[in-house]
Amino acid sequence: MARIGVRSTSPMLEVLENRRFRAIWYVVNVSELTRWMELLVTSVLVYSLTDSSLMLGLVLGFENLPRPIFSPFTGIIADRFDRKKIWVSSLAIKMVAGVALFLLLFLGHIAPWHVFAAMLAQGVSRALEDPARRTAIFDIVGERRVVNALSIDSMSGTVGRMLGPFVGGFLVEHVTYLWPHFPGYTWAYAAVVVMHLAAMVLAIRVRIPKVEREWRVEPIWNSLGDAVRAAFDHRQLLGMLFITIMINGLAFPARQFVPAIGRDHLGVGETLVGVLAAAESVGQLVTAIILASVGSVRYHGRIFAAGAFSVMITSTIFVWSPWYGVTFAILVLSGFGLSCFGTMQGAITMRSAPPEMRGRMVGLQSLCIGIGTPPGVLMMGWLGDLIGIQISVTLSALACIAVSLPALFLTPLVTRPSDPPPETRPRSDARPA
Repeated sequence: MARIGVRSTSPMLEVLENRRFRAIWYVVNVSELTRWMELLVTSVLVYSLTDSSLMLGLVLGFENLPRPIFSPFTGIIADRFDRKKIWVSSLAIKMVAGVALFLLLFLGHIAPWHVFAAMLAQGVSRALEDPARRTAIFDIVGERRVVNALSIDSMSGTVGRMLGPFVGGFLVEHVTYLWPHFPGYTWAYAAVVVMHLAAMVLAIRVRIPKVEREWRVEPIWNSLGDAVRAAFDHRQLLGMLFITIMINGLAFPARQFVPAIGRDHLGVGETLVGVLAAAESVGQLVTAIILASVGSVRYHGRIFAAGAFSVMITSTIFVWSPWYGVTFAILVLSGFGLSCFGTMQGAITMRSAPPEMRGRMVGLQSLCIGIGTPPGVLMMGWLGDLIGIQISVTLSALACIAVSLPALFLTPLVTRPSDPPPETRPRSDARPA
């Protein structure tokens, strides 16, 4: 029987009592588990085919390449069109790409460029999905509980990142029968396809509220320009976006080279490589639970900055550990910072944006995430083949610290509480719809 007039004292439970939010959360759990499993499997596959750090890095590079190209447009799409249809379409793209790789593995015709093409399709899917899903969450829970909801949303990715690489690595290493070509990889991709299908079926059943928004009929570049101007008007948001570009270009790509570190420097197989790839998620999960349970947060920027710089610092050292257990522990510590960074990144973005511009602002955030990763991972992998992946990762992370520090002093990111958006300046050339 439903409880009437009784409100949960826990902010996290209050969010989870929302049936519409739970429906989205179930889909995200399945989708994120599949994503991280697939990323591990494709990374290990490409590295086993090529023995090249550059080729290994390109797996992540191609997955993130669509972000800077499509994200500004998908943010506008999320503001103007049915978010459920956008979300379901993005999941369908993932399933088609997964089926294609499964068939190529089954037939024994797989090549690195096939993987890169599939990762490119996955990147297009994520560029569509993120603004639609995250702004739908905001519409469902409201500003008061957006940090809690995004923390729970982050927990889904964390649990997926914790279990997915382990499952993928285990299937690749230990399930080696029935299919004549690439049997472990083929089994892994059979599981990936089933999980993509399950996520899409669950998403079709989700009910997302239709929210009427005011928007102007104007050229798309004017609409994008409004989002950029709004970001420059909000200096706290500007500082966050700058650090986001730097960390995604110079620190985060290091995680893509865990298969190389695990195989070549720690001497472990695919299963333990998968466990190592999941290490950060342990710290992420603990931190996400804490953030989801807090009543309110005033200084979002301080938590964001602390998380970002802890990730940068751990990136300089985890590649040098000669012991598997120590490497795992360092990556767990990095996960604490990663959760703070990711949750506050979304919270600052949506709290700082005018209501009619939230989709575009999430799209701009996604653009900043994607614009740094492809060149960053390309440079890190290229240097890895030349001077060794350990030196390459360390130099990149130190450069990230050096270029990100000024943002703490030149913007009010850590000195002021999170501000509401400034008044939206009307455009003189706009025409009402």
